[in-house]
Amino acid sequence: MTVKIHSVHFDADSKLVDYVSKKIQKITQFHDKIGTVDVFLKLDNIVHQIKDKIVEIKVQIPKHEFFVKASSKSFEESFDDALDALINQIKRKKEKLAA
Repeated sequence: MTVKIHSVHFDADSKLVDYVSKKIQKITQFHDKIGTVDVFLKLDNIVHQIKDKIVEIKVQIPKHEFFVKASSKSFEESFDDALDALINQIKRKKEKLAA
């Protein structure tokens, strides 16, 4: 599994990058053929007023791609929400294939 963390229009500090890297490893227990994982960290700013922190996660497995997006007041909260949604998508896809 290859994990790429992209911070768009700002530089993410090492604490945030470590947090994301550590937590994203959880998805390997839900699917064993995960190829690449792209995590995008973005700031939603409206006329120079920083509003929300947006996290987008794109996961590629053979013959399928998962995408989730979440926003809140902190990157950690946005990432946790997006990760939960991603895990639900992976579980549903696996159940569908098993049926």
